[in-house]
Amino acid sequence: MNFRNGDLSLGLRFMGSVENYGDADIVIVGVPMDFTCSFRPGTRFGPQKIREVSIGIEEFSIYQKKSLEDCRYFDSGDLDLPFGDVDRSLEIIGHAASEILDDGKFPLFIGGEHLISVPLIEKVYEKYGDELVVLHFDAHADLREGYIGFSKSHASAIRRLIDFMPAKNIYQFGIRSCTRDELEFAEANTNFFPFSVFEPLKNVVGEIGERPVHVTLDIDVVDPAFANGTGTPEPGGITSRELLEALMLLKSLNIKGFDIVEVSPALDLSDRTALLAAKIIREVILLISRN
Repeated sequence: MNFRNGDLSLGLRFMGSVENYGDADIVIVGVPMDFTCSFRPGTRFGPQKIREVSIGIEEFSIYQKKSLEDCRYFDSGDLDLPFGDVDRSLEIIGHAASEILDDGKFPLFIGGEHLISVPLIEKVYEKYGDELVVLHFDAHADLREGYIGFSKSHASAIRRLIDFMPAKNIYQFGIRSCTRDELEFAEANTNFFPFSVFEPLKNVVGEIGERPVHVTLDIDVVDPAFANGTGTPEPGGITSRELLEALMLLKSLNIKGFDIVEVSPALDLSDRTALLAAKIIREVILLISRN
């Protein structure tokens, strides 16, 4: 991937995308990877479906009273990944993240499975160091050391972050599924807030202050009643309304990167999961733009 020289895939763009990479402050990157999905695959089709349905929502946000018309963001299309090659795909994702960060732009990645977040966050961490905070919204702890013999898995995405950054910099919200080992690890090492999102997030925003933040959001943090198009749905989650309200709490934070993962459109004929993801992306763009 070479953004500067126009080495971009063809296809749909998120609504309102500017035409040129150089004109943008925010760069959207689709990552069509679902090689390690353990239950139901299909998240590699998530980025394109989210773009497709984005035209069904308004550019104006009633939550923030701002419009995408006033923002400069560029949708680069999807990365070209070698199917089935996890290691090489993670390298490509990391290279794309590095290029965007080196150019002083904001990376907004759309998955794909949750493993795609690891090389992105690693590059954000390389830029900002031990001050970086990761806010993790998910139904699952993703803290397994490995899954069915593989250390690089969507089930171990957050555990892989701890290979290069302090566990105490990770805040986990909405978790309602994990193994006994994951629970013990989380309670001893990360900042662990199971079941809820809004209330614990409200309490920690002030604690984070001006520190740089990366947000990684697995759509299955939302109950499958509201977002059933995901590979590992977990009953007992938050509502889409609570998630959108929680996003508004991020206004005061110094967000440096964002990814949203695990939308699997074939599992949701209504497209409500992809529509929710598109709405989240709109709100994040507006939060980051601060216009």
